[in-house]
Amino acid sequence: MGIRKLVLYPSEPLQAVAKPYESVGPEVAALVEDMFATMYAYEGLGLAAPQIGVSRRMFVLGDPEGNEMCLVNPVIVESEGEEEGEEGCLSLPRVYTNVVRASRVRVQALDERGKQLDFRAEGLLARIIQHELDHLNGLIFLDRVDVLTRQAKLHEWEGIREQMTAPANQG
Repeated sequence: MGIRKLVLYPSEPLQAVAKPYESVGPEVAALVEDMFATMYAYEGLGLAAPQIGVSRRMFVLGDPEGNEMCLVNPVIVESEGEEEGEEGCLSLPRVYTNVVRASRVRVQALDERGKQLDFRAEGLLARIIQHELDHLNGLIFLDRVDVLTRQAKLHEWEGIREQMTAPANQG
């Protein structure tokens, strides 16, 4: 099990639609272990494969209520309601803003062993699923806000990213 390096926005493959899995085999299980280790190491609630440089339709999540799962080739087949909540992203660390999402979703996917899943989620779990599914479609949470907020938050991210990637002062 290994912690992977996170891909920072706007690097590839964060802006591309991820490819579906044709079948679920041992390589998925190995990747899932690394993804959970990485998600927990960076204190995230979810992590999509594109965030570690793998352009495949899969993500893992672990919410405060103890729900932990891997979703392969997930699809939201129903959504209802609307609620606003604050979001951040491991690929844009230290940037947060409110995003409107569906309050309830019905999801169909495979788990890491290839078993069919069909379930409903609401509240924070529904928000995490929608956020991570956006990553599989080449979107980030800032694509879900108004233009002025998006521009301000991207400007904020540019400054943060510059600080993160600047060489340490040699003294």
